[in-house]
Amino acid sequence: MTNFNFGDGPVAAHQHPNGGGWVADTATVLETVYVGLYARVYGNARVYGNAQVCDNARVYGDACVYGNAQVFDNAWVYGNAQVCDNARVYGNARVYGNARVFDKAQVFDSAWVFGDAQVFDNAWVYGDAWVYGDACVYGNAQVFDNAWVYGDARVFGNAQVFDNAQVYGKACVKRGQYTSTPTSISRSDSYTFTLQSDGSVVAGCRDFTPEQADAHWGEPSHYMHDESWAIIQALRSVSAARAKVMEGANKTH
Repeated sequence: MTNFNFGDGPVAAHQHPNGGGWVADTATVLETVYVGLYARVYGNARVYGNAQVCDNARVYGDACVYGNAQVFDNAWVYGNAQVCDNARVYGNARVYGNARVFDKAQVFDSAWVFGDAQVFDNAWVYGDAWVYGDACVYGNAQVFDNAWVYGDARVFGNAQVFDNAQVYGKACVKRGQYTSTPTSISRSDSYTFTLQSDGSVVAGCRDFTPEQADAHWGEPSHYMHDESWAIIQALRSVSAARAKVMEGANKTH
């Protein structure tokens, strides 16, 4: 029996026939997979399909990497996380918990995706960004720098969230660039309105220009008109106030 120390003492292990990387005997790694010489797969991890684990990457715990997914550089995938399809996790990125990264999504640099978060489609999460909780980042969206997306938030479409912006709660950001937290307000029935950077409003399945929002929620016969219309006006007032604060802060620097 051959042993190898993955960090917690020697365990039964073998070198993978395709790449030579060390694989614990408790892990499941198919021969179709590539495990680079300095990469490690251990615990109860599973790697199959045409997946690649390269460089100094680590896949462990109960994590699963499959399809054509790639984990490389110094990236770690662990816990119950899944990386699949054509997704790529690299740099010093961490994907863990019950997080999923799939389709053609990329997580790289020092970004973390964890909890029950999902990153998919063509989305990118990078820099020092965090995506966690039940948050989803998808479409062609990008989250980077020191931005955080968490709770039940959704960032999608062509939206870019960066700098120190935070998107949280049930906010939905679909378009535009955000360097600060977007304005979002929930109605008493939990229906959430989020003001986009171009002045449009996304709420549930609704995606309205300012004019459409006024016509729809400003109609007195509309369901919950009073509260909805008050929220639309409040979104604009709060956004304008925040813009003034930011403008003043920039002038002092």
